[in-house]
Amino acid sequence: MKIAFLGPQASFTQLAATQLFPDQELLPQANILDCFRAVENGEVDKAVVPLENSIEGTVSMTLDYLYKTQNIKIEAEAVMPIAHHLMIHPENDAENIEKIYSHPQALAQSFHFLDSHYKNVQRQEFSSTAAAAKYISEHPELKRAAVANQFAANLYGLKIINRNIQDFEQNHTRFIIISKIQSNYNNARLEVSGEKSGLLITLPEDHAGGLHQVLSVFAWRKMNLSKIESRTLKTGLGNYFFFINVAGKWNDVLHENALEELKSIHAEVDFLGNYKEFLLES
Repeated sequence: MKIAFLGPQASFTQLAATQLFPDQELLPQANILDCFRAVENGEVDKAVVPLENSIEGTVSMTLDYLYKTQNIKIEAEAVMPIAHHLMIHPENDAENIEKIYSHPQALAQSFHFLDSHYKNVQRQEFSSTAAAAKYISEHPELKRAAVANQFAANLYGLKIINRNIQDFEQNHTRFIIISKIQSNYNNARLEVSGEKSGLLITLPEDHAGGLHQVLSVFAWRKMNLSKIESRTLKTGLGNYFFFINVAGKWNDVLHENALEELKSIHAEVDFLGNYKEFLLES
């Protein structure tokens, strides 16, 4: 089985994918869109992409592509602790850093440390933490540093000069497994922390009480919503779709009746699946 992941090698997404699919062929992709395209075009069976970080919130690109590629479903979620380290080429030293590279999420998650210890050092965004580490390894002549993980430091032979620089100790990222065919992913080696359903909902028009109508479908059935987030449709100001998680196991009567009621009030509903959430190691 072929599994795409947000690369390159040594990215946090690869660490997650390795635990989820230890015996499968893992194929790095340049960006999140390429992960979705690889699944949609049948180049891979599934893909692992980041959905949310406990410090910086939802990865908006993942949410947007879930909405745009409507034949994509979610098979599982996986939560992994995230530790960021500042690293340099072993031929350089910590006192002469002129620029720091990393993924924008990693830079944001380490903002206070970098602002305190490297306030006057310019920061530059990279497509991933691993790509930043790889670039540092290939350019020893540059006085640069990267924010990345331990795996990247080991793979690219870099020296860690500051460990665990994330602003909050409880830093976790939620990843999702996506595929074209909804199946119940299971892994006996991983701890299951919960179960939920995912829905994308678009209101028929912007009118007073529209969102209340949608939420009341779940409220009177006492269905617990663990997440609700709006994203712009990019068709004009005030136009949104909603990503909703309903906590708990699938109930044929309760859930299906809720979906039917949503359709009866002319809401567009894309059911992403009912799936388990697994806990990963850092």
